[in-house]
Amino acid sequence: MEWRVPLADIDYGQEEANAVLGVLQRKWLTMGEVTQTFEKAFAEAHGARFAFGVTNATVALHLACLALDIHSGDEVIVPSLSFVATANAVLYTGAEVRFADVIGLDELTIDPEEIRKQITPKTRAIMVMHYGGYPCRMEDILTIAHDYHLYVIEDAAHAPGASLNGKSLGVWGDVGCFSFFSNKNLSTGEGGMILTNREDLAEKIRLLRSHGMTTLTYDRHRGHAFSYDVLALGYNYRIDEIHSALGIEQLKKLSRNNALRKKWSELYWRELADLPLIFPFAKSNGQSACHLFPVILPRAVNRERFMQSMKDQGVQTSIHYPPIHQFSYYRSRYNQVVLQNTEQAGLREVTLPLYPTMGEEKVMLVVEAVRTALRKAQD
Repeated sequence: MEWRVPLADIDYGQEEANAVLGVLQRKWLTMGEVTQTFEKAFAEAHGARFAFGVTNATVALHLACLALDIHSGDEVIVPSLSFVATANAVLYTGAEVRFADVIGLDELTIDPEEIRKQITPKTRAIMVMHYGGYPCRMEDILTIAHDYHLYVIEDAAHAPGASLNGKSLGVWGDVGCFSFFSNKNLSTGEGGMILTNREDLAEKIRLLRSHGMTTLTYDRHRGHAFSYDVLALGYNYRIDEIHSALGIEQLKKLSRNNALRKKWSELYWRELADLPLIFPFAKSNGQSACHLFPVILPRAVNRERFMQSMKDQGVQTSIHYPPIHQFSYYRSRYNQVVLQNTEQAGLREVTLPLYPTMGEEKVMLVVEAVRTALRKAQD
């Protein structure tokens, strides 16, 4: 259908078109010089020593686990209020997940105290997710990691350009993983990035990203090598030059567009303040990427009717997220898990449209639609 206000939209222009045409004219499409330029720029923007472009954030998370030597018999603590890839990436290694609850309905990130409760002798790492681009409580989490000698993986899929205490999200832990999916703040359609400041992990990621080979096709193309060896069971997780070219142009717009997302979020908070809604992260530390605008509906409001009313008014909404531990597959593996705050958020959260180019007029259209939908959705 034709939405009056879609959930998300991308800021693409002639710059992106020219970047893609430039790649096509050079006739080298596989990972090469453009990717190296993108990686360098992204690393510099986030204060990281090493950056690796990959096909998507899911494989970034998988590579992070592999680089940290997480395997069968290990456990990783993860949030359940996330996209399923957060947990899937751990299971790919043969390890198990332990789900930790979020702090509350006004702060939908993993609770440090709940992390502490989930630690067992098998725990090897904590995987955090910066929900909506808002920082987790990283200082508390790193203290726990230090106390128990655990690794920290940041799922920063929502958080390019975000920071806490002046330090970019994605470089607080051992490894940070970003997404460039179509609805993300930096969008290339598909794609992702891994950041780390650890040289030992960088060497592992570099090797595992491309079949475990000692040289790349681009190295041989440039005449820097004639053959290669395979040192590890690697994967084909490389990004390509077209996606990297788009990423370079999108990175140039990131700071401005994140500021616009913040502007529209603040307008929402102001214009909806009189309604009986909970606004996660209305009071938040750090500099958010403002990827999502979530609201928590009152218990008396039927969410399906609310979302249908929004749809009838031409406004697209979504749910972030159905809790991972309640999906059929995960319920069959972890059927004793109870996460009170996560489950309440899973029942009552609705995501409103948010994107840089929406403008004040569309924000106000959504505000009026919310008022109408709340009246119609009362149980």
